[in-house]
Amino acid sequence: MTAVLVIEDDARIRLAMVLALEDEGYDTHGVATAEEGLRWQRTTPADNVLVDLMLPGMDGFECIRQLRRDDDVPIVVISARDDTHDIVAALEAGADDYVVKPVAIKELSARLRALRRRGRATQVSAQVFGDLEISPEAGEVRRAGRPVPVTRTEFRLLCELAEHAGKVLSRQQLLQRVWGYDTGDERLVDVHVGRVRQKIEPDPTNPRHLVTLRGLGYKLQR
Repeated sequence: MTAVLVIEDDARIRLAMVLALEDEGYDTHGVATAEEGLRWQRTTPADNVLVDLMLPGMDGFECIRQLRRDDDVPIVVISARDDTHDIVAALEAGADDYVVKPVAIKELSARLRALRRRGRATQVSAQVFGDLEISPEAGEVRRAGRPVPVTRTEFRLLCELAEHAGKVLSRQQLLQRVWGYDTGDERLVDVHVGRVRQKIEPDPTNPRHLVTLRGLGYKLQR
């Protein structure tokens, strides 16, 4: 049975989520603080972690960073905050997805299943785009010979684009291939593309490799 840890300080919301996820067949445990969540995950590791951002004491952003330092567990942010800055900050901290409250449990359950199904990035040979090198087998991205620190999802995004180098992939195609979602918030793709550009492009405002085709999507070009 898939185990889910819910880190949510609102007792009513926490209980409702735990009960709803248990009805969906998950072994679910809820805690009220980041500190409790970190202790639980270190001793009784869950398969997925749901994190609220507005937590007492340590906030959700720092909780995500510490979870990510410990393991590669899929992390989904559950928050009433819908500001793009918060979404960017949470994803950069290491979250895999961001769901805005109120949460539709059926949709959340489908996303959790998709995150658990994701394997390693597609195993294509290393590809070079100018001074950028993407090596799926080695799990590395290098620019001018130096390692580029990317999150797991950013790496999968780059590998997917590299596998289809020169071809345009729509946001929906990327949601399906990188996240495993049939539908979802396309901002998830836009935010990750923006973060990747900051890391791989000399001038992110005028990208050479990861380019936008307005109304169509994104492509990685040499």
